[in-house]
Amino acid sequence: MATLMDGAALAARIREEVKSDLAELGAVRLATVLVGDDPASQIYIRLKHRAADEVGIEAIDKRLPDDTPEDGLLELVEELNEDDAVDGILVQTPLPPQIDEARVMRALDPVKDVDGLHPFNAGQLFFGHQTLVGATPVGIMRLLAEYQVPVAGARAVVVGRSLIVGRPVAMLLLHANATVTICHSRTQDLARHTLDADILVAAVGQLGLISTDMVKQGAAVIDVGMNRTDEGLFGDVDPNVADVAAFLTPVPGGVGPMTIACLLENAVRAARYRSGALAFPRI
Repeated sequence: MATLMDGAALAARIREEVKSDLAELGAVRLATVLVGDDPASQIYIRLKHRAADEVGIEAIDKRLPDDTPEDGLLELVEELNEDDAVDGILVQTPLPPQIDEARVMRALDPVKDVDGLHPFNAGQLFFGHQTLVGATPVGIMRLLAEYQVPVAGARAVVVGRSLIVGRPVAMLLLHANATVTICHSRTQDLARHTLDADILVAAVGQLGLISTDMVKQGAAVIDVGMNRTDEGLFGDVDPNVADVAAFLTPVPGGVGPMTIACLLENAVRAARYRSGALAFPRI
């Protein structure tokens, strides 16, 4: 039976570390931007603000209507970039269809980009010189380290190629010397790849995508999926995978708490870059 990887417990420790950092740093301010009224996005923003308040980070809530034009959002991003009282900026995705997400991410000040999506931060990750990296990928790596899951030399399979999770976690695993395969919606015979995985990361958002017969005996399985149903919140991985895996993140209580805790860490890191306590590379 798999050991459940308790993300909530590790996240609680990280939050305590953030509190200690804040005692040293002083005020840290994180601005979140939500465009529209997507229910899931509203929940995520509420959870992030609650967590920020609990550790002492000042959360600034910026909301725009669903029909906001792209230039309107870019104008707000520029205002936040120039506001010296703001240390970190998070633009909640997905954005409405009239807005080019890539253009918005390029508009962020890289030093304030707590999701690590600006091309400069993404490029730093590519070269193995991480500056700001998305909270979910960082949280996954912290969980693997916490449970002493061997990464160097392991076969890692990432199911999902999103900019926010799939691609950056694949790059982090690669830099940790895993042999990495990325699978996606066009991958043929998905099970042929997942059955090879010593570390399997499922980050698609498809309920029960990974079944027991798709998992290698003794694998570490990281379930990033959050699928809301009438019966509750479930991941991309069938819970019965616990019968064959050595480690499994529960949903809820696994990756979710780590994402929020590591976001708070990123806000502190951004504040340190801005204060000069950490050197941010030349752009």
